[in-house]
Amino acid sequence: MVNLFTRFKKQIETSDRQTDESLKTHYYKATFNQLFASVEKLFHEDADCRVTTVSKEHGEIAVEVSKPFSCFLIVTIVSVKPLETAVDFNISSEKFSLLGAYPDLKKRIISYYERINRVHTSLGTR
Repeated sequence: MVNLFTRFKKQIETSDRQTDESLKTHYYKATFNQLFASVEKLFHEDADCRVTTVSKEHGEIAVEVSKPFSCFLIVTIVSVKPLETAVDFNISSEKFSLLGAYPDLKKRIISYYERINRVHTSLGTR
């Protein structure tokens, strides 16, 4: 449930502990290298995104997003088992909105998970 204060949050982090099912860590049937490469490609090919840092050894990709409003995104990819890899997002914005930035940030995270789901077999959330 989004209460009034949640609506004005300017940062969202996905995790296994999230109460909102759509913001839980997503798991995929893929190796770390397969998933890391396709997620990196996804952001390199997105005209609204600029990949600023790639750290394969830390499993992180930092992205500046320009549209529909500017925000900063860190994608974390972690190998759980040989063919099970988790993806988390941490997104934040300095944008002020009378309606709150949270709904837009949440929509963006959901759309990124949907794009990964088109390329990799989802094992769901936990």
